[in-house]
Amino acid sequence: MKFFVNFLSAFRIAASFAIIPTLMFQWYWVSLVLFVLGALSDFFDGFLARKYNVCTKIGGVMDHIGDKLLVVNTLIMLTVMMPVWFIVVPTIILIARELYVSGLREFLGTQKIEMPVPKARFSLGKVKTTFQMITITAFLGLFALSTMVTPETISKSYLIAMNVLSQVGIFGLWISLLASVWSATQYTFTFVEKLKKIKKK
Repeated sequence: MKFFVNFLSAFRIAASFAIIPTLMFQWYWVSLVLFVLGALSDFFDGFLARKYNVCTKIGGVMDHIGDKLLVVNTLIMLTVMMPVWFIVVPTIILIARELYVSGLREFLGTQKIEMPVPKARFSLGKVKTTFQMITITAFLGLFALSTMVTPETISKSYLIAMNVLSQVGIFGLWISLLASVWSATQYTFTFVEKLKKIKKK
């Protein structure tokens, strides 16, 4: 079971890089399938690791790296494909947030201090991740759907579906941004508390 859990994390890392060429060559359905499978692997590797008590440090590192790469790589590609401010701006802030929090963790790591998930966040990290997954799935679904219809066969239901997917993607992106900034604030408070303890030593 430990091997399978680590395999899921490794698959997510591989999928995060495989998505890049599939989007470049406009294989949108392949991109969508890869991302959905990667997102599902994110849920199942954590669930199985806890259920069967096979959590390991290397597994935790791979899980964390896989999560970030899957989201960040895909978001960067989507901003290249949709260079509008209401997608580019939140994407830049989301990526900056991940680098910021990682920097806080790395500094505390040099002091041999762990920075746990702040309790006050009440699963804000999960809210952020969930909406990021929804957002990216909606955008990829939008591109995939665009390959199925020609100007001659376009219909009202198709236009409605395209509009719904675009709205879900945009609103989901901004909701994940709010959750991300809020959680980063909580991480900052936790970091300051840890820093005060270091100075007292």
